Amino acid sequence: MHTVVVGTSGVTASDVLAVARGGARIELSAEAVAALAAAREIVDALAAKPDPVYGVSTGFGALATRHISQELRAQLQRNIVRSHAAGMGPRVEREVVRALMFLRLKTVCSGHTGVRPEVAQTMADVLNAGITPVVHEYGSLGCSGDLAPLSHCALTLMGEGEAEGPDGTVRPAGELLAEHGIAPVELREKEGLALLNGTDGMLGMLVMALADLDTLYKSADVTAALTLEALLGTDKVLAPELHAIRPHPGQGASAANMLAVLKGSQLTGHHQDDAPRVQDAYSVRCAPQVAGAGRDTLAHARLVAERELASAVDNPVVLPDGRVESNGNFHGAPVAYVLDFLAIAAADLGSIAERRTDRLLDKNRSHGLPPFLADDAGVDSGLMIAQYTQAALVSELKRLAVPASADSIPSSAMQEDHVSMGWSAARKLRTAVDNLTRVIAIELYAATRAIELREGLTPAPASQAVIEAVRGAGVQGPGPDRFLAPDLAAADAFVRAGDLVAAVEKVTGPLR
Repeated sequence: MHTVVVGTSGVTASDVLAVARGGARIELSAEAVAALAAAREIVDALAAKPDPVYGVSTGFGALATRHISQELRAQLQRNIVRSHAAGMGPRVEREVVRALMFLRLKTVCSGHTGVRPEVAQTMADVLNAGITPVVHEYGSLGCSGDLAPLSHCALTLMGEGEAEGPDGTVRPAGELLAEHGIAPVELREKEGLALLNGTDGMLGMLVMALADLDTLYKSADVTAALTLEALLGTDKVLAPELHAIRPHPGQGASAANMLAVLKGSQLTGHHQDDAPRVQDAYSVRCAPQVAGAGRDTLAHARLVAERELASAVDNPVVLPDGRVESNGNFHGAPVAYVLDFLAIAAADLGSIAERRTDRLLDKNRSHGLPPFLADDAGVDSGLMIAQYTQAALVSELKRLAVPASADSIPSSAMQEDHVSMGWSAARKLRTAVDNLTRVIAIELYAATRAIELREGLTPAPASQAVIEAVRGAGVQGPGPDRFLAPDLAAADAFVRAGDLVAAVEKVTGPLR
């Protein structure tokens, strides 16, 4: 099994995906263990002094003015975890919880939190055992960290609350730890606070969304090319020299991908067969510009994620010179913004894909295709309601594009009076990614059927490879009306698994 070694300098997106989705094992580097021990010595020294230090010998948030005596500090750390584990609503996905815990471990191992090495090792042991704390949908405002979600994870380290075992059964966390020979941690000064104070949930969901959207943007380039082909459009608008004079990198990459898919097609360039059509519609002609803008948004979001993956997010933090200083690095604004940017881009990509699908189904705009791509229009409805489903998904994408980060709601008796709502931005982006996958799957379904209905004209080799692969995946071709939902589900699974991109790349080589 793949092993990820966690050091002091952060982790990569690949590391997050390996742990969250691939079940990779985790090891702590010797450097990380040494840094943990050194930082802990500083915290222990401060704890022994009479002067109050936030997070070490005081209360938290609006209660930070109270100095806590030594005999109550262990109770204080237990209490912050128990009281903050106040999430409600449905459970979040296993991969999200694993990313959340792994990224908190990443910060702990930086040597800036003052957590003992044995606490970090317990975090790794829980992940390696396949134990997943029960974390709920609601409880984070994206400031002072993803507090409730991280608290539910910390509760599991203490042997309290509920967790899911490797067999998928939810049980008391203490039982699961005992079965795997893991001793519950007994938290000391600062440790409870350090386990809660990070942007780890929203960052984990950002990293996974970036991976999914990278595949979806390539998939959208493919379906846009298939639709252009099915509509007998022209590929001249994809010429590199046209995109070089507006040098947005994403636009050039999308146009190059579409051109690669269309290479060798006998369906493109048939404007001369339809005199009134001087240019293709915007949804076809401007596909690279829209998808390209989304790709450039992905690039910016990836840069933010890389910076955050290299960060140590906690409050207070232990500095190399021995100071323990309060700060505001737990504020989720940088991550929240890009999560919202991606939701906006996803909505627009879904919107333009739906417009292309509708054009394929309208006999007045499809340049010779049967109404709704039906076998016997009137007797058969064809893909009429598939487009309804796609339109409903796009409408939902637009609602999900409303930015969460534009909101703030004060908390903790106005001490925490401006928050990022980054967790909420991440949760809605996950839904947006799911819906965008379905939208692209429906365009794929319509475009492949339309190409097959263009009898006597040979599609591009890459297009033919897609048709053969998608039919082999259980997505049926043209014919009389049938129960459509299974076909759409199979198309969705085909896109979601990356099989659409894989089918094309066997002909074209790697897409950009």
